[in-house]
Amino acid sequence: METKNIMIVGVGGQGTLLTSRILGGITTAAGYDVKLSEVHGMSQRGGSVVTYVRYGEKVNEPIVEEGCADVLIAFERLEALRYAHFLKKDGVIIVNDQRIDPITVVTGAAQYPDGIIEELSGKYKVISVDAMDEAKKLGNNKVFNTVIIGIAAQHMDFSHDAWVEVIKNTVPPKTVEKNLEAFEVGYNLK
Repeated sequence: METKNIMIVGVGGQGTLLTSRILGGITTAAGYDVKLSEVHGMSQRGGSVVTYVRYGEKVNEPIVEEGCADVLIAFERLEALRYAHFLKKDGVIIVNDQRIDPITVVTGAAQYPDGIIEELSGKYKVISVDAMDEAKKLGNNKVFNTVIIGIAAQHMDFSHDAWVEVIKNTVPPKTVEKNLEAFEVGYNLK
C-alpha cells in the first residue's frame, strides 16, 4: 500500500491533537505503520496548529511534503487556504466553514480574505460543512471536530465500527456519548 498522508490544521484549542490521536488510533488498529507529528505554532494564543498523520506498510518520515497530502482537514477557513498547497492533485479538503480572526486581523494589521471556500473549490475537491453549527445542535460545540472526523471517515477505508471503537477508546470517558453522536452526524452528512 502506498503511504497515505493526512494533515489536520486549525487554531489552538480546536482539537487538532485529539483528532490526530483518533486518526492514529484507527490506522494503528488496522495494522498500519503510523507516524504522527504535531507542529504547535502559538497554539496557546489561538495561533496555527498543524498535525501530520502518515500511515502505510512502512512509514519512515512523519512530515507531509507540499503537494503530497491525500486529505487536508481544516477546522477553520483561513487555515484551509493557508495549507491548501500541501494537497495532492486528487486530494480532498474537508473544511469547517468557520471564521476565527487571527491576531493580525484583530489588531487591524491585515484583513480576513473573502470567498475562501469558493477560491479553494476552484482548484481542489472541497467538502465544506458548518461543523460548529452541527455540534451546537447536539448541545456541545466542543465536539465539532468529531463531526468532521465523521465526514473524513466517509473518505477512508476503515469500517464504521472500527471508528466507533477508536473514538470510545480515545476521547475522555465522560464525553464518549456526545462524541459518538457527533461522529454519526458527520458520517451521515452528504
